Amino acid sequence: MRLLLVEDDAMIGEAIRTGLKREGFAVDWVRDGEAAETALRSEPFDVLLLDLGLPRKSGLAVLTGLRARGDALPVIILTARDAVSDRVQGLDAGADDYLVKPFDLDELAARIRALLRRKSGRTAPAIEHLGVILDPAAHTVRREGHAVPLSPKEFALLQLLMERPGTILSRARIEERLYGWGQEVESNAIEVHIHGLRRKLGAEYILNVRGVGYRVRPA
Repeated sequence: MRLLLVEDDAMIGEAIRTGLKREGFAVDWVRDGEAAETALRSEPFDVLLLDLGLPRKSGLAVLTGLRARGDALPVIILTARDAVSDRVQGLDAGADDYLVKPFDLDELAARIRALLRRKSGRTAPAIEHLGVILDPAAHTVRREGHAVPLSPKEFALLQLLMERPGTILSRARIEERLYGWGQEVESNAIEVHIHGLRRKLGAEYILNVRGVGYRVRPA
């Protein structure tokens, strides 16, 4: 899943980006409000992590503009402002969650997973489909009770496909959701990951819709 981090403090931003990458997220990072707006208008993201005290344009202005455009992108405010009035203002402006610095990265990752779960309409922490159970928090996959070892990119791709079983995703769309800025994507990378998943989960679990993309076999 792809996140946009908007944080002007270099040390904090690097720590958050590194920690969330270890959790399997693709993280793009900008350091001011105007850069955030440019990124949000040009790239697809799954969650926005937004500081409030930003150069050039405040985080609150970015959030207000996002919601004014009708964009329902989940937003977590990350800020040192801990006054109740600041929290109320941020949530009323359209944020989905509010986390005060300093915070634990494990908690941030859990809140991101909760937002993604809500966005996809799930209530259970794990995703289950046709005998395959994927647990985003534990980073585990089981098929008919047996553990299935996956690479980080295989796991992220399987999660993306399992979120909406039957929905066809093009290779370009998959690349947009799995890779951040500056990550080199080989021309056959998605095909290689699909091949690995089909080998481990069964050839019929992920279907190739010729000329269109890939999907998990519907129930």
